[in-house]
Amino acid sequence: MNLKNIRINKKKLNSFQIIILSFFSLILLGTLLLMLPISSRQRCVTSFPDAMFTAVSATCVTGLVVKDTATYWSLFGQTVILLLIQIGGMGVITIGLAIMMVSGKKIGLWQRSTMQESISAPQVGGIVRLTGFILKMSAIMELIGAVLLAPVFLKDFGFPKGIWYSLFHSISAFCNAGFDLLGIREPFSSLTSYRTNLYLNVIIMLLIITGGIGFLVWSDVGTYRQHFKKYSLQSKVVLLTSAILIVLPALYFFFYEYADVRFHDRFLYSLFQSVTTRTAGFNTTDLAAMDESGTAIMIILMLIGGSPGSTAGGMKTATFAVLFLAAITVFSRRNDVQCFKRRLSDETVRNAGAIFFMYLVLFFASGIIISRTEHLPLLTCLFETGSAIGTVGLTLGITSKLSALSRVILMILMFFGRVGGLTMIYAALPSSDSKHSRLPLDKISVG
Repeated sequence: MNLKNIRINKKKLNSFQIIILSFFSLILLGTLLLMLPISSRQRCVTSFPDAMFTAVSATCVTGLVVKDTATYWSLFGQTVILLLIQIGGMGVITIGLAIMMVSGKKIGLWQRSTMQESISAPQVGGIVRLTGFILKMSAIMELIGAVLLAPVFLKDFGFPKGIWYSLFHSISAFCNAGFDLLGIREPFSSLTSYRTNLYLNVIIMLLIITGGIGFLVWSDVGTYRQHFKKYSLQSKVVLLTSAILIVLPALYFFFYEYADVRFHDRFLYSLFQSVTTRTAGFNTTDLAAMDESGTAIMIILMLIGGSPGSTAGGMKTATFAVLFLAAITVFSRRNDVQCFKRRLSDETVRNAGAIFFMYLVLFFASGIIISRTEHLPLLTCLFETGSAIGTVGLTLGITSKLSALSRVILMILMFFGRVGGLTMIYAALPSSDSKHSRLPLDKISVG
């Protein structure tokens, strides 16, 4: 046989596979760096499982940790974690495209298409301009956050450490990561030592909200400012849904969870808990002290997560809104799902249903497995899996005590929650073309 006559087809990776491989490569690099003796305070080699769990949590901007960030990791190790948070929050593809822009390399259609999928942009056109806007605004917001946090941390920790703490917590809050350096006061204590500090709480909450509403919303705000009617449908849905998901849970926490706290602190605890639960992972109060109904509400908020194209993970606010609108459509017996005088496509509704199903199955199945493996209450384990798949980072204190199997499950959930369910499905399964033929239509009773 003549080898010259053999045609070799080179299979190109699609955009979804590139996104997954980019995140995985970053996690692997972060793991190797965190294993180095220079990364720990004791100058010892960190085990591969512990280093990888930390790298996954940082890259997927989650915040679940098995080693206290402040007391275990050295300045080098903390810097590695912060870089993983920054790159993971912005998206590996975003950073890569930015490097290409700075180096002057030509950005082709393939790179633009990958970038579109990475930040959930509606179209390829204008993607380079949008990327530049995202990077510029991210840097500005994080620097402003660091400057505003500086007075608090400079007062408590002095000049060098205060500056570092300000920058670290600003980036961690904006990227919705939930990593903190306050374990020097008490390991795994998060922001509990500042629970009554109104100034710091407000700055952290604003950074969380800004990072969690999504890059496309920023673009609309920057373009149309106070002219809300000109915003895209997605921006309108995201802003309205985010506001509702902040206000309603805060009211519940205010009247039921913190009823025995004085009014000023009660208001602050409730609002902070509502903001951080859905995306960030910081906590200012003891979460284990909440009753089961409060814990259940927090699990729901964590599963919903942030908004599309943001630094946050989870099922996404837009997905939740579409499912809610679809239910309203059925109840009112309308033919089309409508919102802000616009009709949503059937594909959007189907995607929302598929995402909800995937998250629900993984969340419950993982919680049950961890509960049976660790012999822990199911609600406690569901809180952990909800935190992982929502890339939130809140915990009831069991993360560092889990076995290797349970940690692997949490890592998979964190990766799934950050990369996105549909991205992983589209990367794994080939597309099926059903345009040429359609099967006969039939009905099935539901409900």
